[in-house]
Amino acid sequence: MIRVFLVDDHEVVRRGVAALLGSEDDIEIIGEAGTAESAIARIPALKPDVAVLDVRLPDGNGVDVCREVRSRLPGLACLMLTSYADDDALFDAVMAGAAGYVLKQIHGSDLVGAVRTVAAGQSLLDPATTAAMLTRLREQAARRDPLAALSEQERHILDLIGEGLTNRQIGERLFLAEKTVKNYVSSLLSKLGMQRRTQAAALAARMAADPKGDRRK
Repeated sequence: MIRVFLVDDHEVVRRGVAALLGSEDDIEIIGEAGTAESAIARIPALKPDVAVLDVRLPDGNGVDVCREVRSRLPGLACLMLTSYADDDALFDAVMAGAAGYVLKQIHGSDLVGAVRTVAAGQSLLDPATTAAMLTRLREQAARRDPLAALSEQERHILDLIGEGLTNRQIGERLFLAEKTVKNYVSSLLSKLGMQRRTQAAALAARMAADPKGDRRK
């Protein structure tokens, strides 16, 4: 039996999906919730095989529920069910570990098939949203240069860090207060995902040695 938990804030929708899935010999509805809070509290305790999650909920969203419950139940398959073909929600759902994402306009038999597919450990995305997902991934790949997030002033300061200058020396060079330079340095380290100034200096040194090289190393 495939044990399924339903999450949707519309009771009529929940009842309809429950009746559809529950009529199958190999599917059992073990619980329902209409809010994110209730879902997060109940799903880990009931340990379903599949959670069918509405993306939009009154106190949050299904993506956050997916991320939270899968952190406790890594084997749980989350199937996102929504009325909207939202590229951002699709991307976030996949990043949260959702096994599938389908629109509520899906035919009943196809929804049953989707539940069986994700329960079997396979991934399923609605064909209409797959292209959007691939486009989003391609766009992200094109923005992999970490320096793209830096302002012109931050990039200039990064170059000076690479030259071995202190905050005071950088401030004198750029006619900025030392505290202002410190704030710039903190900002650029955060944007680059770095903890230490030496990491930024090493990156700047690599850039100077090979301006067209891979800056993600």
